[in-house]
Amino acid sequence: MAKILIDNVEYDTDSLSDEALAQLQSIQFVDSQLATLQGQIAAMNTARIGYSNALQELLASIDNAEKGEV
Repeated sequence: MAKILIDNVEYDTDSLSDEALAQLQSIQFVDSQLATLQGQIAAMNTARIGYSNALQELLASIDNAEKGEV
């Protein structure tokens, strides 16, 4: 006897048709997948920043070596 809120209207899931329950389950699945993908995107963005910073340090080292700096 779970309740859900859709467009500010509360529904008892026991009163939903099988088709409505299937649609609800599909929405819940998609929401779960979106949350997983958003977490992966955040991790990839963090990794990209790290790689970019490492590259900038390497390029600065090359520039300094070419200028005779240590």
